Amino acid sequence: MKLLVVGASYRTAPVATLERLAVAPADLTRTLDRLVAQPYVAEAVLVSTCNRVEVYAAVSGFHGGLGDVCAVLAEQAGAPPAAFASHLYVHYDAAAVDHVFRVAAGLDSMVVGEAQILGQLRDAYHWASGADTAGRLLHELMQQALRVGKRAHAETNIDRAGQSVVTAALDLTAELLDGDLAGRPALVVGAGAMGALSVATLSRRAAGPLTVTNRGADRAVRLAESYGANAVPIAGLVPALSTVDIVVAATAATEPVLTVDVVTRALDRRDPDRGPLVLLDLAVPRDVAPEVAGLPGVEVIDIDRMAALLADGPAAADAAEVGRIVTAEVEAFLSWLRGADVAPTVAALRGRADDVVTAELRRLAQRRPDFSDDQRAEVARTVHRVVQRLLHQPTVKVRQLAAEPGGDQYAALLRELFDLEVPQTSGVDAVPDVVDTVDGRGSFGVADVPATDTDQPPTGGER
Repeated sequence: MKLLVVGASYRTAPVATLERLAVAPADLTRTLDRLVAQPYVAEAVLVSTCNRVEVYAAVSGFHGGLGDVCAVLAEQAGAPPAAFASHLYVHYDAAAVDHVFRVAAGLDSMVVGEAQILGQLRDAYHWASGADTAGRLLHELMQQALRVGKRAHAETNIDRAGQSVVTAALDLTAELLDGDLAGRPALVVGAGAMGALSVATLSRRAAGPLTVTNRGADRAVRLAESYGANAVPIAGLVPALSTVDIVVAATAATEPVLTVDVVTRALDRRDPDRGPLVLLDLAVPRDVAPEVAGLPGVEVIDIDRMAALLADGPAAADAAEVGRIVTAEVEAFLSWLRGADVAPTVAALRGRADDVVTAELRRLAQRRPDFSDDQRAEVARTVHRVVQRLLHQPTVKVRQLAAEPGGDQYAALLRELFDLEVPQTSGVDAVPDVVDTVDGRGSFGVADVPATDTDQPPTGGER
């Protein structure tokens, strides 16, 4: 099995595309089941956040795995693959490991170094484990990725610039409100993890009074009580909007919560001398309807706007240090992977030796029926010892060599020399229609698609 990553993020896709690809919590298990039900996909983890939608998969062939994953994403988006293919990036084998480790370390985040992605990866991993779609390969990948992410934050100062997305969004908000959030009334719409982080961050910035609203009133009350904020029912959204300067929207709703009608009615009640009403839309799908940005007196900061403003963020030195950690960890993981790949070949070699010994002992018993049971047992022990000693050094050495770059050739040589039958991942006889549809040599780029051997990793990176 080989690792494959197929995804879209704030770097490659506008919010509208991420919205279509996003998988709601209620649909996660069904989507994971659909992925592993595909012929070339054996394992799957699905990461769906406000900034990225990514599938990590263990596949039996590049073309087939890519086609299978794209087919499921197309089904989720309710659109043909061609509609979003230009926004996807594809990583295979070593490049897939590098990408996942970079994501875990915060190097691929909109706010470089932010630690929130670690929790999101952990949630994705636990969800896949619960759905039984993460097997041995993805278990090891995700566990190591989480460890790499923790190491990056523990051993470097990446946290210095690694604010949460909420912090970065509020920094942009402060620029629109005379540079200070202290004493600015704020409303948080949504009481989930992002909503809780928003309330905590606003509280630290001395914004207030703070108000929380949520479809589930109990969660809003609990969150508000934790920070001395007020809780209002979602039915009171319009009057609550009319009394604040800052709104953070972070719900899991599938349709916009802050529509043109809702915001217009709030503006009619709001004192225009207060300055702009700043709406921070941190949700995917969007909580703020796109048309709201055109209303007078409203400033909308969404994922697209943040991506443009934060493109040249700080922490270049810290990011470089984390990059070195990631590079070393990727090589360590690939070394483990190469060693794990040779294990079935070594097992097959030892199995072949056992078969030969067993056959020869059977022939000996037929030729020398006069041997006693003790004599036959002693001969069997002696022959087995000789064979095991002969095999010990070569098998130890091949495991060591296999762990080095290019080490997979040694396992192949063993299979060839001893004519070993080792279960192999299947190749691809034909590229599925979905790959042709998305134009594997156009939309994804030739470098991402192995031309002939589906088990050879492409050299292309993220686009």
